[in-house]
Amino acid sequence: MASIIWVARHGHRFDFAYPEWFNTALRRYDPPLSEEGKIQAQNLGINLKNEVIDHLIVSPFLRTIQTAHIIADIINLPLKLEPGLGEWHNPHWMTEKPLTHPPEELRLFYPRIDWNYRSTITPIYPETEAMVLERMKETAQILIRKFSGNLLLIGHSISVIGITKALVGEKKEIKPDFCSITKIYI
Repeated sequence: MASIIWVARHGHRFDFAYPEWFNTALRRYDPPLSEEGKIQAQNLGINLKNEVIDHLIVSPFLRTIQTAHIIADIINLPLKLEPGLGEWHNPHWMTEKPLTHPPEELRLFYPRIDWNYRSTITPIYPETEAMVLERMKETAQILIRKFSGNLLLIGHSISVIGITKALVGEKKEIKPDFCSITKIYI
């Protein structure tokens, strides 16, 4: 059973720096990090360098993989891709289920991904807010049972919100910034 869970949001998104990117992107809902986002991820990794982290579990979106890979290079861990931590499939933001980068592309650039890891959670499209919060709760419960030691989860704003609410019962509004981190003792 996990002891400590850190939940972090990915770094600044490329499409927030260059909104026109969305109009020509092959995977419109899966932007990479901006240069600022890469620096944020580097700083987060440096801040986590002396922490005891046993597992790095990541949403399968490119911005979270890039954030986690930068951190993984610093803390020397493999990445486990967990769709349960993925972005909210909100039909008001997305006109279709988001396409993420296929494994054959990810293998070329992200050698720290552990391709033996198997998730038990698959998000559906579309999702209501209640549905995504339930998905985050279920994902957190499964990961806590599945892994011993300390976990670092890299996800999205909704990942931080949903997992914090599920594990701490926080009722206040939570607004996670890019590469912000929440530490939860189990």
